[in-house]
Amino acid sequence: MRASLEQPDRDFLAELHRRGQVSISELCLAMKVTATAVRQRLVRLQAAGLVDRNVVRGERGRPHYLYGVSQEGLNRLGDNYRELALLLWDEIQQIEEPDLKSRMVNKLRQSLVKAYGESVRSENTGERMEELRRGLARRGFDVELKAGAAEGLLPVLRENACPYHELAMKDSSICDLEETVFSEIVGVPIRRSQCCRDGHSCCEFAPVG
Repeated sequence: MRASLEQPDRDFLAELHRRGQVSISELCLAMKVTATAVRQRLVRLQAAGLVDRNVVRGERGRPHYLYGVSQEGLNRLGDNYRELALLLWDEIQQIEEPDLKSRMVNKLRQSLVKAYGESVRSENTGERMEELRRGLARRGFDVELKAGAAEGLLPVLRENACPYHELAMKDSSICDLEETVFSEIVGVPIRRSQCCRDGHSCCEFAPVG
C-alpha cells in the first residue's frame, strides 16, 4: 500500500496528463496560478517520481523543458482500489463452499505475507518487528513501534490509522487476517490489544511469548 495522493496533487497530475507534454507557462495559463507555484509542485512531484521533465532543443535559442506525467504518476492516478477491494472481499465472504472459501483466503494471506514480509530477514523477534514496521511504512502505512508494557517485553506494533477501516467496520475477519499475516511474518503469535473497529484511536499488535 502506497501513501495516497493528496487531492490537489491528484488534480494537478490529472490536468497535466490531459495536456500531455507542456511547458510551465502553458500550465500557468491552464491552471491560472503563478509560475512559482507551478515550479514548486513540479519539483516536488518530480522528486517523488510522478513527473518527467524532457529537454527540447531547437535549432535556435536556449533549450526549454516540457513536463509530463511519468509511468509511476499514471499508476498513482489510477491507484484507487477502495471500491474494488470492498466488492472482492464481500464476494469472498459470500462463497458458500467452505473449502473454496478457505483456499481463497489462504491465497490472499500468502500474498500479503510475501508482500509485507519481503524485507524481514532477522532471526531476532524484536528486529523482525522493526523490519516489518519499516516495510509497512514504505507501503504508506502510518505505523510505529512502542515499548512493551513491562521491561523485557517485545515492542508493540501500532497502526495509527487502520488501512482497512471501511472493510473492518463491515467485517472483523479482515482484522483477523491481518493479525495472522503479522504473526507469520514475525514468527511468533501476535494478538490485537487495541482495534480501531472497537472505537480505539489506533490498532495495536502485541507479540505473545
